[in-house]
Amino acid sequence: MSPRPHTKPALPSAPLKAQSEASLALSTYYRRVQADLLVQGLLRTDGGGPDTPYTDTMLARNFEQIAFFDEYSGGGLGAGNGQAGRLKRWEGPVRFSVEFGAQLSEVQQQRYRANVASYAARLSRATNHPIGFTESSGNFHVLFMGEDDRDLVQARVRALVPRIDPAALRIFGNLPRSIHCLVVAFSGGQGAYGYTQAVALIRTEHPDLMMRSCIHEELAQGLGLANDSPAARPSIFNDDDEFALLTTHDAHLLGMLYDKRLQTGMSLDAARPLLRQIAAERTGAGL
Repeated sequence: MSPRPHTKPALPSAPLKAQSEASLALSTYYRRVQADLLVQGLLRTDGGGPDTPYTDTMLARNFEQIAFFDEYSGGGLGAGNGQAGRLKRWEGPVRFSVEFGAQLSEVQQQRYRANVASYAARLSRATNHPIGFTESSGNFHVLFMGEDDRDLVQARVRALVPRIDPAALRIFGNLPRSIHCLVVAFSGGQGAYGYTQAVALIRTEHPDLMMRSCIHEELAQGLGLANDSPAARPSIFNDDDEFALLTTHDAHLLGMLYDKRLQTGMSLDAARPLLRQIAAERTGAGL
């Protein structure tokens, strides 16, 4: 039997920074939001079921709205222009990495690190694309930071994306309370449609289920599903908050996004016939 390896004693954790009144108020607000949604039967975690059927036609239509249209205008939080864009997605491997602000304990950090790593594996299975978790050298940066980390958020985003639009940088540093979390993905250059980097901001003031919900939505949106649609169900890409976590419908959307028959930069008109075929295959309608 091999001798047991020597284990270094754990270093004492750095004391948590005292939470400001503004941050405490946000924590209280989001706890109430989560409680109200749960009372209404929202924030479901079951992934959909017999009460949420969808057809291949619905799946293809939802994909068009979620993958080819933008929720926000470029560089800001204004509504999108309503015009179909090009198919955007990652061409190379996606490597999630995490950073934490001053309000999360070591236990919380370990839990959310594990959540991201586990979800990365699920996203990789859904897309059949190389997606994983790394402790360093990531290209999809997930910042778990809060109200008291505003200066740190802006500094980190500026360091990660030196050429970021100033309007987008201001949003990261001054996120409205109504925006629970945020992701911005960046292409390789002007006129390019392949993502090479992304930054997600998830508020540390969220209670656990809302935190997990933000992880699921923002990391999936940062892969190329940039819009929400009121018609999408069962889906997290819908502002009604019915579902907290990625659904079976959403896994199909991710699989369609990274289907090799589609090409990064395709127009909606060019992709539409293929989308109908792929959606039919995924729902069994083509059998």
